[in-house]
Amino acid sequence: MCDRLGQRPRPQRGQLTGPNPTDRGKNGSKIHLLVDRNGLPMSLGVSAANLHDSQALIPLVRGTPPIRSRRGPRRRRPAKLHGDKGYDYPHLRRWLSLRQIPHRIARKGTESSQRLGRHRWVVERTVSWLSGCRRLHRRYERKPEHFLAFTAIAATLICHRRITS
Repeated sequence: MCDRLGQRPRPQRGQLTGPNPTDRGKNGSKIHLLVDRNGLPMSLGVSAANLHDSQALIPLVRGTPPIRSRRGPRRRRPAKLHGDKGYDYPHLRRWLSLRQIPHRIARKGTESSQRLGRHRWVVERTVSWLSGCRRLHRRYERKPEHFLAFTAIAATLICHRRITS
């Protein structure tokens, strides 16, 4: 649709947005997190709201920075990975096993989500800390790089607050 000057209207949302399946199809973004045992964000990513969580696991694990240890070389992989039923796929389990990352992923249809909840609340708490940032609660930026930068700033502030207190 063009107006009388031959110009097209700008798109309403930027890249990495998609119809949210839980919010009546409104466009939105999803923040993916990989946190340590204390809830400090280690790796984060942004995707469209209609992207399945399982497609974001491999880039998150690959994006984990080297972790400094007291002795020996830096660890380049997590010691253990906990995940909910959204990550229960054979190719993800195989990928984690090939990289020698022990995983505890709830199985669809057989295991209840209650037992995994004692580890999952750490991630949920970090997500709630991120949603406390007004800029991330609703996406105002059209460019995904800007939204990812604001998410990284919020994660840095979370780390700073947790380490100094």
